[in-house]
Amino acid sequence: MPNIIRKQLVKHLKGGQAFMPVDKLLEEITWDKLGVRPADLPYSFYEVFYHIYYTQNDILNFCKAESYSTPSWPDDYWPETQTPKNEQAWEKLVADFQSDREKLVSFLQAEKNALEKPVRHGKGDQTLIREMMLIIEHTAYHTGQLLVILRCLGLHTS
Repeated sequence: MPNIIRKQLVKHLKGGQAFMPVDKLLEEITWDKLGVRPADLPYSFYEVFYHIYYTQNDILNFCKAESYSTPSWPDDYWPETQTPKNEQAWEKLVADFQSDREKLVSFLQAEKNALEKPVRHGKGDQTLIREMMLIIEHTAYHTGQLLVILRCLGLHTS
């Protein structure tokens, strides 16, 4: 049974089970629209994506890193600007998100990492399955926001 659960969690981490994969939305955003806050929304595509990345990275570190310190909420979880510094910074952010997701998949697939036991810096119910579900739920929530932003920018019409 744990292998079935691991496989299903991996599918959800990658997206597309109950929500559009983040990777598909990344293909639709254009550089000139990354920092636009459309329709009086309080955030841009970049800001929301940065938040998804940062949260995923924080949970990865919580699960795996030798040492861990809790970031400051909400300041550390959101970028200081509504647009990236330059295209290279944007491309690095996207690559880091994808790399971290693959690290999470590998960590999750390693059977030595028990689903029901606390992760490295976890206590009580901060188990591997809980942390993966947290990433999935958080990403799904904010993926919906990315889709709304794309629609408001006229970049996603379906």
